[in-house]
Amino acid sequence: MKSASPTAWLCLLLLPLCLQATSCQAQQEKVATSGYTSKVPASGGTGKVYMGREIAAIMTATGGSWLDRNTRLEEENSLLAIENMPLQPHSVAADLGAGTGFYTFRVAPKVPAGKVYAIEVQDRFISLLKERQQELGLRNVEVVKGESQTLRLPENSLDLVFMVDVYHELEFPREMLQAIHKALKPDGKLLLLEYKAEDPDVQIRELHKMTVAQVKKELSANGFRLRRQEDFLPIQHFLLFEKVKQ
Repeated sequence: MKSASPTAWLCLLLLPLCLQATSCQAQQEKVATSGYTSKVPASGGTGKVYMGREIAAIMTATGGSWLDRNTRLEEENSLLAIENMPLQPHSVAADLGAGTGFYTFRVAPKVPAGKVYAIEVQDRFISLLKERQQELGLRNVEVVKGESQTLRLPENSLDLVFMVDVYHELEFPREMLQAIHKALKPDGKLLLLEYKAEDPDVQIRELHKMTVAQVKKELSANGFRLRRQEDFLPIQHFLLFEKVKQ
């Protein structure tokens, strides 16, 4: 049997290193393409990182009672937030991550000639939203089973998309922002209410709060420009964005 040449032996020795380098390169390319990285999950986190921010774990339907707590209107001044939404009687809006419908069913009377889509991914919330819609008899509310990367609504169909303490939990924020961008009309707006991470007195878990700087960084990278920022809410940012051409 003929023995392998020195060059052949060298190739065999270097093969594992080459394979490892190729794997590392592929992983780096994957990260660069997806825009996401990973880390050891922090408390309340997923371990998935987008633009330097760890995505928070989603609140399950078992937290519905907290969303409907009796003190929420006073703690968050939710009615003031709704009063400042850019809505007209004929507006078409989407409550993304509607939960129990705390905001959905308060916004609906503001658009009697329009519509509010209550978008949710969790089946227990979906059932609850449908029950409440029927109980209240609000015909301009439509419950939509959402997905992690799309709204499942037509392009250029929405005047306003709003997320209340939801954006920080989106599993695919980049993809969802791009989907929202497509679903909004040319002059459509995106409103985020997020707990103030800059304020240490806001007693919310860290990953469930956001700074204005971080929100602006992520949204500006996906076709949005901050149009209006208000600090009139006690513990939340009121951040209204407009879509820009991409």
